[in-house]
Amino acid sequence: MKLSNELKAFQGRLGYEFTTPAILVRAVTHSSMSSSTRDDNQRQEFLGDRVLGLVMAEALLQADVSASEGQLAPRFNALVRKETCAAVARDIGLGDVLKLGRSEMISGGRRKEALLADAMEAVIAAVYQDAGFEAARDVILRHWAARIQTVEADARDPKTALQEWAQARGQKPPAYVEVARDGPDHAPVFTIEAQLEDGHTAKAKAPSKRQAEQAAAKDLLEKVSTL
Repeated sequence: MKLSNELKAFQGRLGYEFTTPAILVRAVTHSSMSSSTRDDNQRQEFLGDRVLGLVMAEALLQADVSASEGQLAPRFNALVRKETCAAVARDIGLGDVLKLGRSEMISGGRRKEALLADAMEAVIAAVYQDAGFEAARDVILRHWAARIQTVEADARDPKTALQEWAQARGQKPPAYVEVARDGPDHAPVFTIEAQLEDGHTAKAKAPSKRQAEQAAAKDLLEKVSTL
C-alpha cells in the first residue's frame, strides 16, 4: 500500500516513517468510514491509551525522583487527558488527514476534541505496532516534551482548587451555571458562569461545558486570589 501525499507529509510532522503504511491508514480511519473491507482505529485507540500512559508514568518518575504518588497522579492525569491528546493532534495537523464518513465531515469532525484525542491515541498505537515500544516512546516524548516540563502548572484542576478555596473560607462549593449556548448543534459554544457564595463570579466560553467550567473556575480563582 502506498501512502497519499497528505499522509506522507503527516509522517514528517509526526517524526516517524511507517514500514507498514496500512497501519497508519487504519489509525486515521474513523469508525464512520469503517466497512467489511476497511478497519477503523477503535482498537488502536484502546492500545494507544495504554502505551501513552506507560510512557507518561515513566517520564514523570524520571523528571522528579522525589515526587510522591499524590503529586504524580494529577500531573499524569493532565498529560494523558483528552484535551492534551487533542492539542497534540492539532499541533501536528492530524485532523487534516483523518478519514471520516460523510456525517462526521458535515458535523465538523476534523475539529472535534474527542475525535482528535482518540485518533492521536490510535496513531501512537500504530507506531507501537509498526516498530515497538521504543519507537512509540520516542514519538510521544518528542511531542509531549514541553508539556512534561510545564505539567505542574497544568496539573491542579481549577474546579478542585476553587472548591478548596471556598471551603477554606466556610463557603459552599462553587456553582456553575450555563448562561448561553451559541453556534450550530455540531459545534456549540457554551458560556458558563462560576459563582461563589460571597457573590464573586466569572464567565468563560468553550466548545464543551467541562472546558467552560474549568476556564471559568480558573478565572474566578485568579480574581479572588488577588483580594
